[in-house]
Amino acid sequence: MVDADRSYLSGLPELRLAIDRQRAGDLGIPVETVSQTVNALMAGQDVTTFNSVSDQYDVILMAEDAFRRTPDTLAAATVRTASGELVPLRNLVTFNEGEGPGSINRLNRQRQISVFANWAPESSQAEAQQVMQAAFAGLGMAPGYQLVPSGQSQELDRAIYYFGVAFVLSFIFMYMVLAAQFESFIHPITILLTLPVAVPFGLLASLLFGQNLNIYSALGVLLLFGIVKKNAILQVAHTIGLRAQGLARHEAIMQANRDRLRPILMTTLALVAGMMPLVVSSGPGSATNRSIGILVAGGQSLCLLLTLLAVPVFYSLFDDAAQSPAWARIAGTWSRISIPWTARWRAAREGAHTS
Repeated sequence: MVDADRSYLSGLPELRLAIDRQRAGDLGIPVETVSQTVNALMAGQDVTTFNSVSDQYDVILMAEDAFRRTPDTLAAATVRTASGELVPLRNLVTFNEGEGPGSINRLNRQRQISVFANWAPESSQAEAQQVMQAAFAGLGMAPGYQLVPSGQSQELDRAIYYFGVAFVLSFIFMYMVLAAQFESFIHPITILLTLPVAVPFGLLASLLFGQNLNIYSALGVLLLFGIVKKNAILQVAHTIGLRAQGLARHEAIMQANRDRLRPILMTTLALVAGMMPLVVSSGPGSATNRSIGILVAGGQSLCLLLTLLAVPVFYSLFDDAAQSPAWARIAGTWSRISIPWTARWRAAREGAHTS
């Protein structure tokens, strides 16, 4: 981390009062009484208002300036005990001179000290946050103190959370759309299993070219998901079509891969070519462009061969699973549940058209 700074600036002289709680308790003087007395003498306290014709003025009770200049004059002030006697403050408090902060900042009604820093060129924001958390843990702070991210660190944590939500929802919606398209619960799983394969290759491409991981890299992962899924859809959809024409599974898989190899290569080359302006960009914002461009282009290039090999294997495995007795029982149970509701929905729809 570089350019470290903090908001805490010490050096402001202050006079601290330490109350002898044991002696105050023996005299029957509440601590609040001592605090209110000192506050009224030094800062003043509104006691009443004064009306003059149409104007109204606040009446503030405060000690004269001569009695607020030194600790000795303040110590001569008196506090009334429970029995009615007056006791000087010097018998109840101890005065200590020290230094305090120039200003007190608060976050959510709690005092805070802000620490500012930039991460070094060879590191990332996530690594800088880990260093900060480790340094705070090493301080051994008392309970009640906590490290709260702010600024770009807070935005990064928030972005990671929402990216996780978007990541999960994307899988759910993709499965729903694919299940409706193929009218199957198995084939969408075959296609979606290729997506986790794309993530390591995208991260490997960023690592090889020395790119830091940030929120733009996360957006690149979502874009990579879309391209890899599209290639898998081309393979699976054509395989299903060939099998519907009467081809055996093995011949349909081989023929579908031969037929779809050229479109997949064209899609990959077009995507990589489209990412090249981002990869070679320069000037303001070029680091952001390179992070997303390298992840998408490199990830798609590296996972191309594995995707071409993995999709037929996944299709074969899940096709065998779909023909197993266990899956037949599950499908039968689902049919018994869904068919009555489907029949009711169709009847209601036909009745609406008739009316």
